[in-house]
Amino acid sequence: MFLILSLCFIAVYEVCSCIIPLGTMIRLFKVKEKQRELAESANGKPPVKKQSAGELRLQKDISELNLPKTCTFSFPNGKDELMTFEVTIRPDEGYYLSGTFVFSFQISPIYPHEAPKVKCKTKVYHPNIDLDGNVCLNILREDWKPVLNINTIIYGLYHLFTEPNHEDPLNHDAAAVLRDNPKMFESNARRAMAGGYVGQTFFPRCI
Repeated sequence: MFLILSLCFIAVYEVCSCIIPLGTMIRLFKVKEKQRELAESANGKPPVKKQSAGELRLQKDISELNLPKTCTFSFPNGKDELMTFEVTIRPDEGYYLSGTFVFSFQISPIYPHEAPKVKCKTKVYHPNIDLDGNVCLNILREDWKPVLNINTIIYGLYHLFTEPNHEDPLNHDAAAVLRDNPKMFESNARRAMAGGYVGQTFFPRCI
């Protein structure tokens, strides 16, 4: 009887000793990953960087880009920094004809479940872009959905230059002029792109 109880105790102990807390499992996994990286380094192989879901989705978006000739795509920090890139838009019609406008994109690791952060690096006289480069585009805010992609955003930005909107402004002064006096708005936009003052604000040349 004593022998049977002893064997049962040993069996229970072995089962319980196999239950590893989650925190311990994560630490063991990290240690194993570190050991694998060190082994690869010792063998002369560079450690392989694991890609996030956001990077994989972004690669798919980039491979499917179908941009008009007025838009170009670049990686100012090199293609190793996939999640940071720039888009340059050169409108071929409208108020901003022949201007050059550069936008920076910062992509989250959880993209597409979070919209990209987009800013205009070119100072522009525009109702939907403020003087700090913040962009008012609905699909970057409340209307963002994971089914949307980088191509959709670029076309949305291009649309801001062909059809600026005074009804949802970030630059309220520019919006008021566009609404009340489109001819003056056109003159102000051209002056800003040529490099000059509109009111008290100086705009560097971008044409």
